[in-house]
Amino acid sequence: MTHHESRPRLLVRIINSGAAPADTEDERAAKAILIAASLLIAALSNIWSITLLALHRPWSALIPFVYQVFTYVGVIGTRRHFGAYRDLQLGIMLVLPALLQGTLGGFVSSGAMIVWAFAPAISSQLFGARPWPWVVGFVAVAIGSGIADPWLEENVAPLPRAASLVFFVINVIGAVAATFLAVRFFIAQRDRARAELETERARSEQLLLNVLPEPIARRLKDGESTIADAADQVTVLFADLVDFTSTAGGMSPDDLVGLLNEVFTTLDRLSARQGLEKIKTIGDAYMVVGGLPSPRPDHAPAVAEFALEAMAAVARMPTPFRMRIGIDTGPVVAGVIGSQKFTYDLWGDTVNIASRMESHGVPGCIQVTERVVEALSGRYVFERRGLVDVKGKGEMPTYFLTARSRADAADLGAAERHIPVPLPP
Repeated sequence: MTHHESRPRLLVRIINSGAAPADTEDERAAKAILIAASLLIAALSNIWSITLLALHRPWSALIPFVYQVFTYVGVIGTRRHFGAYRDLQLGIMLVLPALLQGTLGGFVSSGAMIVWAFAPAISSQLFGARPWPWVVGFVAVAIGSGIADPWLEENVAPLPRAASLVFFVINVIGAVAATFLAVRFFIAQRDRARAELETERARSEQLLLNVLPEPIARRLKDGESTIADAADQVTVLFADLVDFTSTAGGMSPDDLVGLLNEVFTTLDRLSARQGLEKIKTIGDAYMVVGGLPSPRPDHAPAVAEFALEAMAAVARMPTPFRMRIGIDTGPVVAGVIGSQKFTYDLWGDTVNIASRMESHGVPGCIQVTERVVEALSGRYVFERRGLVDVKGKGEMPTYFLTARSRADAADLGAAERHIPVPLPP
């Protein structure tokens, strides 16, 4: 590494020397900006010192030199005492312009040097300090300078008029530019904060929508604390992977999760295509409902379509699993439970019976109740299974949904979508 290459790196280390390990990104940036600005002003102070010496003002030239000394010495202790360094820098920026104005003969002779004393007031908040003490300090210094100005004009030799005019232009333009940059910086900070807040809001809303249906999430955001709805007619479906536990025992965790993800992602896609609401997954079980949270008259056909497509999709997958599906149609109660992890869930006999249709079903088959057959009459093909002893309900007649009716498929313009589901021997 050459000597010229080492200087920029050394300067970067110095500028970042105020950062502490626990600092946030914004705190690190603020500290770096203060140190960089202080070093830049200290470097420019050489020009002021040389210029004032050329104008035969050695005491005035000493003031920028003092600023340099305080800046360079102060940088050494910035890591552990950054707050003190910050206040020292702001204090010097507040006092020294007034002192310099005094040694140059007052406001007019110095070219309005006092305007630089306003810098701490507009920049203090950027560096983590409260702005009001520095605003009050500027007012006090300005008032004091104004009171002293008549005496200074009479007792301190003024600068040549040309020098005063040059200083005035430099001071006014510099102060306006510094104020503009500070305002632009705060506006940029505000816009960035708003953008980050909007991003976080959108992310939070998306997470909420991943847990709750959009209408339910909207009601919660609108202030509803308790959500419980009764629905007269919905269709509930449970799907389960047969022999999952025994098969999963011989698989690695990565393979198992990857396989489940592939299956459930496919089911998510199919349920979204039919406009169904996924309620939850429990292990290898999958639950969806048609007709909630927004009522729809075709809830039963939509669930039937999903069931046939899901059965066919899983059968095509190169997996060791077969699926078992149960469906029932009827009334339910739906609502949100929990205070920390919201859950949208369903309750009622329809839910319990749909679950029993799945658990008492046959691998590779879609078992449904008489209510489902009535809701889908004429549009789908069913095979009667017979009576099934359902816990809590006794014997119930059940059926296997095997395919769409060919007439219905033709009406849809898609006779090739006739998907037979093999019945058990």
